[in-house]
Amino acid sequence: ARSAAARPVRRLFCACYLSLVEVCCSDHSLLYQGKLHFTVKMFEEASEVFENMLKSSFPLTIIVFLPAVLILVSPLPAEAAHEFTVYRMQQYDLQGQPYGTRSAVLNTEARTVQADVLSRRCVIMRLIDFSYDKYQSALRQSAGAVVILLPKNVSTLPQDIVQHFIEIEPELIATETVVPVYFAVEDEELLSIYEQTQVASVSQGSSSAAEVLLHTATANGFQMVSSGSQSKAVSDWTITSLEGRLSGLGGEDLPTIVIVAHYDSFGAAPWLSYGADSNGSGVTVLLELARLFSKLYTYKRTHAGYNLLFFVSGGGKFNYQGTKRWLEDSLDHTDSSLLQDNVAFVLCLDTLGNTDNLHLHVSKPPKEGTLQHTFLKELETVTAKQFPEVKFSMVHKKINLAEDILAWEHERFAIRRLPAFSVSHLESHRSSLRNSIMDVRGQVDIRKLSRNTQIIAEALARVLFNLTEKGTPGHHQLFTESMIQQEEQLSSLMDWLTSQPRAAQLVEKDSSIISTLEYYMGRYLKDVKQHHVRADKRDPEFVFYDQPKQMMNAYRVKPAVFDLLLAVCIAAYLGVMYLTIQNFGVFYSSVRKLALKPKHH
Repeated sequence: ARSAAARPVRRLFCACYLSLVEVCCSDHSLLYQGKLHFTVKMFEEASEVFENMLKSSFPLTIIVFLPAVLILVSPLPAEAAHEFTVYRMQQYDLQGQPYGTRSAVLNTEARTVQADVLSRRCVIMRLIDFSYDKYQSALRQSAGAVVILLPKNVSTLPQDIVQHFIEIEPELIATETVVPVYFAVEDEELLSIYEQTQVASVSQGSSSAAEVLLHTATANGFQMVSSGSQSKAVSDWTITSLEGRLSGLGGEDLPTIVIVAHYDSFGAAPWLSYGADSNGSGVTVLLELARLFSKLYTYKRTHAGYNLLFFVSGGGKFNYQGTKRWLEDSLDHTDSSLLQDNVAFVLCLDTLGNTDNLHLHVSKPPKEGTLQHTFLKELETVTAKQFPEVKFSMVHKKINLAEDILAWEHERFAIRRLPAFSVSHLESHRSSLRNSIMDVRGQVDIRKLSRNTQIIAEALARVLFNLTEKGTPGHHQLFTESMIQQEEQLSSLMDWLTSQPRAAQLVEKDSSIISTLEYYMGRYLKDVKQHHVRADKRDPEFVFYDQPKQMMNAYRVKPAVFDLLLAVCIAAYLGVMYLTIQNFGVFYSSVRKLALKPKHH
């Protein structure tokens, strides 16, 4: 009897299966005509089965039909709620020391920091609510990943929030993190995901366990899934630097003044590191000095008796790797470099786009009678006579060879016994602004950048032409006519430099940044050429990793407890139906007695 009762059900599933095969098959020629006829026949039998089931007893219909619907008609498949770009936090090795996040793969459920349980969850934080304590708390609770949401326009943030993040950013990078850490730019859908996740996270802190269970079972969650693979070390990465010169007038053995600025940027995430002030401003000043002095060196009357050597270095944020290799190649492996001749001094330009302060950083105070001391005095004269609003000072700091990273770029030259100093509006090398994703275009004041450029140009020109000893007063401006269009020129350079990230991991030797810098330098300088640095394969000083940018999907899903609750409900239902069928006679008699029980008036 049981076999006979099961036969119509088996026919039903056979009919559904063959029909599914026919619909899904893309090549109908593979189906024989007999199979098609058999399928039609099965559908006819299936319709008879359903008709007989509905005409038969009520329990049989409920027992067979409803569970099949509950099991076969599953909840709607998870759909991608949102796809967005994420930028992974720094990952690199320097001097054998690992920095930043060490993972890139993400596939876990989203939560906010308000949730009680963060273990193996993707913790989403907004920058306006971000703090280092919350970040560390999430890591201590074994969070599976961290995603930090940034506003579209960082310049609109309150200054205290920006300054707070700038101060803690170096700690984020210096701490080796085993879980992936990403940054994403907010949009409407991403903010909606954050708000829904926040509501779900806060509800878990309710006092009633029943409320928590009910809300957890009915709420929608989000599964965050990254599209990339695990990060790997990039072999044979090349750091590119550029060199150009203006030859002096009056012979071959002329003193050389070297002007240097590193072009690469740095921050918590390579793809978000635009480095406006540090060191887009330094590169801008260098290029403008090249333009101004190329005009002077065009005419014999204003052609100074000094060689000017311009060097735009790469890898500045990684212990000045480009400068280090350039010095090694020029001093140890080449006989025709200007660095081997009479170097008067090296002027490094770093972070010059803001404030009314200007500092000359030295490793050793210059001695009187030297050309570097003359330049120091000329800077003091120009600022005092022409720009009295600027506070100028010299900052002396000895080189600490015990530290893994040098403080300023001029220390690379000082180690090789070349007289050098750095000019910056920052009083200390420890300023967090030098290594921050908050260093965007709005951090640079073009008027102050133009003023600082003119101060350096005026002081340098007074040294080249020995104007103080010739009696030229300090308030006399040499570049008045040439500076008319300077602000417009500097603004266009800054706009270009901050239009794309310049992290060392992203700037390849054939990138548009290198080619444009080379073209611009070639307009005003002679013998422009590239210098390349590759890490030693046996004992690399620096190692970069891939996967700095990925696509991430936020899938709208039900939590795991929903599946568990659904399974319990189905099991309970089947259990009740089983007991009802096994004891149907007793159940029917009880119901019948209750229905036929006489009423008492």
